[in-house]
Amino acid sequence: MTGAATNDPAAPTERFLALAARTQVLQFGEFALKSGRSSPYFFNLGRISSGAALAELAACYADTLLASGLDFDGLFGPAYKGIPLAAAVATELARRGRDVPFAYNRKEAKDHGEGGLLVGEPAGRVVILDDVLTAGTALRQAISQLRAAGAEPVAALLAFDRQERGQGPRSTAQELAQEQGLKVFSIAGLNDLESWLSDSEHAAAVRDYRAQWGVAAD
Repeated sequence: MTGAATNDPAAPTERFLALAARTQVLQFGEFALKSGRSSPYFFNLGRISSGAALAELAACYADTLLASGLDFDGLFGPAYKGIPLAAAVATELARRGRDVPFAYNRKEAKDHGEGGLLVGEPAGRVVILDDVLTAGTALRQAISQLRAAGAEPVAALLAFDRQERGQGPRSTAQELAQEQGLKVFSIAGLNDLESWLSDSEHAAAVRDYRAQWGVAAD
């Protein structure tokens, strides 16, 4: 079996945004970003802190991954937030009949026991799972480590893509995809957030931010 999408009639994007709002993963206000920009919203996937919420999040990742039609052999979670993501999504895929291995990295190499930077044995076509792409440092490191281990990173699946300009006119996700030669996609992005907010009290601020810093989706 290759796995199948959930029977939930709502799209994973809508389910994810509703989950993010309910668990306060998604917050509104005035947030200073690493880029120096002041954002009217912020995503912190670390607020997913219950088994039920993690299972719901994993289902959104699994639906998005399977709907992409991507050919993959395993999952990889960059330390630290990617580790529970890889484990949870692998569990959800197995529940649907698609049993794939997962692996993750350490922040520092272990010099005893099995040693090394990687836990698990990534091989074949690997999808990297992460939360929100900022500078892309962790993803670039993960890609390098996977290639050094003989695996082929074919995609990075994010929870949310801010879809705003990186170092140039393209987004960080677009820059990373072009630079590394792999697919970078997400459960939801800034375009989805703007549509989902619709006429809410936060819609105008997000719309203005997107007009100032946003990029066109691929």
